Amino acid sequence: MLETAHRPSRSKVTSSKVLSRGRWSKRGRIFVPEGSLDWSRTHAALPCTAPGSKRVYFSGRDDANRAHVGRFEFNPDNPEHLTIHPNPVLAPGSLGAFDDSGVTVSCVVRHDDRLFLFYTGWSLGVTVPFYLAIGCAVSDDGDHFKRVSEASIIGRSAVDPYMVASPSVIRDNGRWRMWYVSCQRWEQSANEPKHFYNIRYAESHNGIDWDRDGRTCIDFEDESEYAFGRPCVVNDSDCYRMWYCVRGEAYQIGYAESADGLTWIRKDSESGIEKSDSGWDSEMTAYPYVFDTDGARWMLYNGNGYGKTGIGLAEWV
Repeated sequence: MLETAHRPSRSKVTSSKVLSRGRWSKRGRIFVPEGSLDWSRTHAALPCTAPGSKRVYFSGRDDANRAHVGRFEFNPDNPEHLTIHPNPVLAPGSLGAFDDSGVTVSCVVRHDDRLFLFYTGWSLGVTVPFYLAIGCAVSDDGDHFKRVSEASIIGRSAVDPYMVASPSVIRDNGRWRMWYVSCQRWEQSANEPKHFYNIRYAESHNGIDWDRDGRTCIDFEDESEYAFGRPCVVNDSDCYRMWYCVRGEAYQIGYAESADGLTWIRKDSESGIEKSDSGWDSEMTAYPYVFDTDGARWMLYNGNGYGKTGIGLAEWV
């Protein structure tokens, strides 16, 4: 069973303006895969930063449509100038492993001078298109990651019988806390099986061994919704904040708040960001990642095609 959560003391945010009502001011698209790297022919999905650095990790796809995790360096104040590293930091797993068909990054946590990269492993299915599970890899330098296990750290179980994915992990008063996507069921549609995802919660004492009891944090509001994408949880001085993407016809970025990280109130109208009227993010906004640096709050996100059109940057103003 999970420990009973208490309202923890929270560190101060980098700027008081992030706590006031505002909006995300789009700074434009900062990265589009140009196809010259064999592990990143297309897509730049699920961007996230390494804590305390200007390094961004993302998921690119090779010619076989398998995702790899790569990285680039950038400065939010000068996003036009970035340096992409030529080699992936994490490739698909060995044949038959839970991640042999692709790895998509979700978040990076710094602890004891090491980086813990939490990711989603993909394997192909027969009766359903794919299976997903959560893996972890660690690094001392941020460039070379090693899996903690060839197996997933969270997979299918009696609590989550279908699949799990897209963890958002933070360190909070000595505990590791995770909000993750859980598949509740598959339904056969006219063309292919259709998945139904919500967002659930887990805890750990070491970041590797996780306890979960099926607690749902974010659920569907109506029958038009059927999937949530990678959540991002921020522990501010006044409350926990979560950005995520939610899908009806297409993904759009939603938002919720919580006093304890367990019970959440959806406030999607206050997400502060919407689709553009035209261009690379005019059809969807997806996979938000929120971080603070140099006294400002930023969001990395994807637009059309689940990352196919690249990565955008927005600032909270």
